[in-house]
Order: sequence, then structure tokens, then C-alpha cells
Amino acid sequence: MPSYTVTVATGSQWFAGTDDYIYLSLVGSAGCSEKHLLDKPFYNDFERGAVDSYNVIVDDELGDIQLIRIEKRKYWFHDDWYLKYITLKTPCGDYIEFPCYRWISGESEIVLRDGRAKLACDDQIHILKQHRRKELETRQKQYRWMEWTPGFPLSIDAKCHKDLPRDIQFDSEKGVDFVLNYSKAMENLFINRFMHMFQSSWSDFADFEKIFVRISNTISEQVMNHWQEDLMFGYQFLNGCNPVLIQRCTKLPANLPVTTEMVECSLERQLTLEQEVELGNIFVVDFKLLDGIDVNKTDPCTLQFLAAPICLLYKNLANKIVPIAIQLNQVPGDENPIFLPSDAKYDWLLAKIWVRSSDFHIHQTITHLLRTHLVSEVFGIAMYRQLPAVHPIFKLLVAHVRFTIAINTKAREQLICEYGLFDKAIKARGMDNTEDIPYYFYRDDGLLVWEAIRAFTAEVVDIYYGSDQVVEEDQELQDFVRDVYVYGMRGKKASGFPKSIKTKEKLSEYLTVVIFTASAQHAAVNFGQYDWCSWIPNAPPTMRAPPPTVKGVVTIEQIVDMLPDRGRSCWHLGAVWALSQFQDNELFLGMYPEEHFIETPVKEAMARFRKNLDTIVSVIAERNKNKKLPYYYLSPDRIPNSVAI
Repeated sequence: MPSYTVTVATGSQWFAGTDDYIYLSLVGSAGCSEKHLLDKPFYNDFERGAVDSYNVIVDDELGDIQLIRIEKRKYWFHDDWYLKYITLKTPCGDYIEFPCYRWISGESEIVLRDGRAKLACDDQIHILKQHRRKELETRQKQYRWMEWTPGFPLSIDAKCHKDLPRDIQFDSEKGVDFVLNYSKAMENLFINRFMHMFQSSWSDFADFEKIFVRISNTISEQVMNHWQEDLMFGYQFLNGCNPVLIQRCTKLPANLPVTTEMVECSLERQLTLEQEVELGNIFVVDFKLLDGIDVNKTDPCTLQFLAAPICLLYKNLANKIVPIAIQLNQVPGDENPIFLPSDAKYDWLLAKIWVRSSDFHIHQTITHLLRTHLVSEVFGIAMYRQLPAVHPIFKLLVAHVRFTIAINTKAREQLICEYGLFDKAIKARGMDNTEDIPYYFYRDDGLLVWEAIRAFTAEVVDIYYGSDQVVEEDQELQDFVRDVYVYGMRGKKASGFPKSIKTKEKLSEYLTVVIFTASAQHAAVNFGQYDWCSWIPNAPPTMRAPPPTVKGVVTIEQIVDMLPDRGRSCWHLGAVWALSQFQDNELFLGMYPEEHFIETPVKEAMARFRKNLDTIVSVIAERNKNKKLPYYYLSPDRIPNSVAI
């Protein structure tokens, strides 16, 4: 009688093993086997990290194996089981791989196909078409869209982490308890004695050092020592936490009535302000999104204030970016003066602090939360709803949405409160000339990583899509793209996302956007938060007095009283510390330990991708040598595969 060798790999994460009964059935072109209990006498099967082999003898020839069915039945009490993969050795000596990488919960069953990636048009056998359809029907019931906040992309329909499908939950929910993590961070930073001191102001700038962890030669120490300097202020718009707002000014804003006479002491080329604009030497950061926002939703016990500044910057003869004019609100007038470097020291310093505080808010709500976390969640939900596990695009993207839906659900549950902001496209326009703006490392490194991802996705697309017509006729792919546009982006053309994709080139570009957003873009705006925001005066999360309406009256005591109190400063520091840490067992860009792809051409493409990324690591490391402010957030060995923190 035909004999098959079945090799079963159990996951190595906590609680991945099971004591339940595991049954296997084989479905072939010539028939189906009986249900076989996978069990070895006097042996503890399916332990965490184990790879177990079993002989399965069938009565009749089964033909080509098309599916395998795994059933889990209760032994003593229910426990989940994480099945990595099953390898089947046929009576002819052939090996067939069945990737799984899923949890099997309760008394349930899953049906697996072999690991070869297939488009719907490749499936001609009824049972395979049926399996494909049923998988999506099941997933669409599990992964439902829900409106979390009006105006934002739709999110997963789950009120808390435990409501999520088991396959996308964290391995350990305790590891992503924000309140617990922040409390631990404050304990590790030795600042927990200040954490309950709300409404208690610091005495001066030096007093903030009581909660500042000094680590020699780090970016955070450089920030503490130089945060008041105009060069440091300008540098952060290029390479700080939020390097996507600055844009070249092609016309002075109509609501910023700045003149050459006001800023002539800052202009080094003996030209008028208008001439400097024409030469491309003037840049602008406009925080108009903050105009009219209600600021007291999060903490009604403390008066908090926002500004909506317009900041004008100048590229000096050393090709460095420095601020030359700041207006703290959008409507010009006598009570909304334009602050200048030539003003009194504390007038100018306070204006810059207000800009840094505004930048912090836009960074957290738009650049970080919306444009990486929530957008990546959209990709993940649409992928699970519209792409079966056998689809090559599912296999490509699944590593890049790992834990994203889970981290966002935990954030909505514990961390994020309501904001009155809506996405308007924020792009760094006119910032592409490397000679003109030579110190924009976010741009330089980002382009290297972007091109590496684009080359990789293009290879994968070429392997599975023979022509543009195949792309256009792939209904599952089109449904995925449509889900992203209609539900995730709320059908808004301004999102820049298409309703459909008709060419291989556009598909490669789309996949590059998905992967880059979930990996590189998130790394660029997330993991530098402790570096740039741990010195509280450089990134105040709140301001406790309104913006100044006149010049010449600000004192250092007033500035310190405006800054966050001791308690809020500690929670802020704990937050940016926790958010800047990598997860345990972090998977970085190019690492694909779960072998969803089994085909040699794709594995070779992955190897080339990793080689390209290694080259980028070397280029960035060489560039950073001896720099007091190294830029490493986009070094591929520091870019996690997905948004998971």
C-alpha cells in the first residue's frame, strides 16, 4: 500500500505547541485518504519548535496530491497550535511543501495547498478553484472594515486586541501593553519619581536634565547641547523625525507678509527676498493643518494651546538650512507678529519652540500615525480580504503587514485619542537636487532603499505576470486594489491611490509603495523619536500658554512655564523611549524566515534583494563615519519589515 512521509513543523514562539489530537487527510486527483491520527507512542508530539515526522499509509493510489486537510480535536483542554509547514514525501520520492504559518484554534480544521504561487487563471481544477473561493469567503467574514474616526481610513472591525483573528494577534499581548511599556520605560530611565507631578513646572532649562538620560556622543545629547541654535533647528526639517514637511518655496505665502527689509540680515547673497525665492534658496514649512483644532480633548484638567505656524527657511552660502521668519498663526495681523532672528533672544527662541511643538503634533498624527500605521493597516486588511494565501502578491506582502493591524488595534484601545486632523498630501516638493541640498540624508538613503525594493518587486511581478493583460485580468488583484481605494482611502482621488492597476510597471510601483511605507518610511519617522524628542524643549508635546501676540516681553521664566509640566514630560519621555525600541526578534528588511514562496526564481530574487540592501548598509555606514549627527534610520539593517511598534 502507498506510504507517505509527513513532516510537521511547529512554531517556536511562546505557546505554539499543542497536546490536542492532530489528524491529517490527503486529497489527490484520484481520491481522498482516510483521516490519520498523527501520533507517536511514548512521545510528546507538536512541542514548541519541534519538527516531527510520521508515516501515513493509504489504501489506494491517490494520484497527484492537491490538498491536505489538518484537523485539531481537543485532548484535555483547548490550546492553540501554530503550524509552520508540512512537507510530504510521496511514494515516488517527490517532496511537496505546504506552507501554513497560521494558528489553529479550538476544534477546527484548515486545508492547505502546496506552496507554489498561483494566480486564479492558473487554477483549472474545480477543487482548487473552490478552495480559493472558500478561503476568501471565510476571511471576508473575519476581516471586516470599520470606521474608527470620521475622515480617517477605515480600520479593522475589532474593539480590542483579543477580538482580532488569531493569525494577526501578537504572540504575547503583554509585550504591547502601552501603559505597562511606558511605565517600565520611565522606571528604566529613572524618572518614575516625577511621573505623577502634573501641574508642577520645571525651574529652568537645566532642570529638564533631571529626566534626561545622558549617553555620550549620541544624537540626543547633541540635541540637548545645540537645540537653541538655528542650524540645529533647520537640520531637523531635513533629517529629524519629520523630514517630509519642508518644501522649496516658489512663491511667498500670501498670508505671510514678510519683506526683504525684515530678513536682510539673514540673506547672505546681497539679493532681495524675491530674488532668493527665484533662485530656489527659500524653503517653507506650513502648519496650516493645525489651524482651528480643538486642543483640550485629551486632558480637560490642563489648559493646552496650539499654534499653526508658517516657518520660512533659507539655504545659506554653506548650503545649510536656517530659519529666517516665523509667524505663529495663519492670519496676519498686529497680534500675530512675524518673529525674526534679529529679535530679542527669547522672542526668537519661543517662536522656534512653538514651531517644534507644532512639528511634533503633525509628526505624530499625520506623518507617523496616519501615513504609516493606518495606511499600512489598510493594505493588510485588503490583502487578507481579497488575496488567497496561494496568490503571489499575498506571499510577497504578508511579511510587511506582520502585527500592523494588531499594533494599531492596541493603540486605538489604549493610546490614541481623537484628533481633528485629516490627511492632506504632504510631500517634500522641490527637494530632489542633491548638489543644491547636499545634506538631505532622508532623501538620499530613501531613494536607495526605494530603488532596491522597486527592483525586487519588479522581479517578482515578472515571474508571475507574463504581460500587462494578465495584470489587468487578475480579478483578485483588482479587488485588493479596489478595497484599498474604496474602503481604506474612502474613495478620495486626493489619496493618490488608483482604483485599478493595468500594467506590470504600475503593479511593481504599487507594491513598492506598500512595502516602502510599511518598512522604510515607518523606520524613518519612528525610530528617531528618542533621539530628537527626548530633550523636552526641542519637541514639546503640549504648550500650557497661548502663543505670544507681541514682541519684547517674553522671559525665560515664561517659556519654562509654557513647557510641559514634570509629570507630562515624564510620560512623553517614556513614550518616545518605548516607541524607539525594536521588538524582540525583530525582522528587518529583506528577512523572510517564513517561506511562503518555495520557487527557486523568487528565492534567487530575494537573495539579490538582500545583497542590494547589504550594499546600501555599507554606503550609509561609510557616509556616517565621524559625523556628530549620523543618519542611520534608513540603513536597511535598522528597518523592520513591517509597522509593529
